[in-house]
Amino acid sequence: MERPASGASYQRFPRVRIRELKDDYAKFELRDTDASMANALRRVMIAEVPTVAIDLVEIESNSSVLNDEFIAHRLGLIPLTSSAAMGMRFSRDCDACDGDGSCEHCSVEFNLAARATDSGQTLEVTSTKDLRSTDPKVCPVDQAREYQQALGNIDPYDTDPAADHRGILIVKLRRGQELRLRAIARKGIAKDHAKWSPAATVTFMYEPDIRINEELMETLTLEEKTSWVESSPTKVFDIDPNTQQVIVVDPEAYTYDDEVIKKAEAMGKPGLVEINAKEDSFVFTVETTGALTAYELIMNAITVLRQKLDAVRLQDDDADLGDLGAHLGV
Repeated sequence: MERPASGASYQRFPRVRIRELKDDYAKFELRDTDASMANALRRVMIAEVPTVAIDLVEIESNSSVLNDEFIAHRLGLIPLTSSAAMGMRFSRDCDACDGDGSCEHCSVEFNLAARATDSGQTLEVTSTKDLRSTDPKVCPVDQAREYQQALGNIDPYDTDPAADHRGILIVKLRRGQELRLRAIARKGIAKDHAKWSPAATVTFMYEPDIRINEELMETLTLEEKTSWVESSPTKVFDIDPNTQQVIVVDPEAYTYDDEVIKKAEAMGKPGLVEINAKEDSFVFTVETTGALTAYELIMNAITVLRQKLDAVRLQDDDADLGDLGAHLGV
């Protein structure tokens, strides 16, 4: 393996600045690094941060209109609170249960029992009122949210009034129909199955560096400035009502579509604006499924990424020792 010259170093020290942080949403800046690190962090957040999801379903009785496999698939996609997932074992690595995934170290048991008795009304079986966990730390996300709201930890007026708070619908039962089952939830990652993904959306963009040529801009009439500002499909620029100067109001709304550059060239004013991407500065937007908070997702992703980098470093060190041993004839 080639090493940098003596005294040379490619080490960088990325910086993070949180702009907005909620339970299921975060927006932050990642600076002083390159696209490879930004994309690695994004991919780890999407596919390699562990969560807990239902992985085994034993149907005891099912007389609903949905078959067993359909119900098992729906149960697997219900997001479960996974704050404890990093401390759990993967079932394949668990020595307490020989890898069958049925112990407190690597799994959580759920039970569901519902029967419709009212002839005049359909019974809705949901994750909030019917799916019961044996471990209070791992339960359906909407069930945990309802519990926190009952304790007063969540302001009921701070929630979306249009949202459906009944929970995730599993199946509907008519009179006489019944559903009884036992389910095992296990730790996993989205690289194995999407049901373990803690992220609903993770995106990043290069932070744009927008510079307006003020001297050239002053040669335009107010009508031309307005036409140029409106050529942008997003609200990046505006005109100051007092000075009638073009200002940048939201640089991150720019989508690198080059429309304002093309408009300037069409007006005979090339160089009116210069827009470049800052190659060492990125703006991340993260939305979670609720299995983890946005803060937990980001911190766990950094932990997983560090573990992967440490593993690579160890492999490189072992390879170097092997080369040395071969050279010495060991």
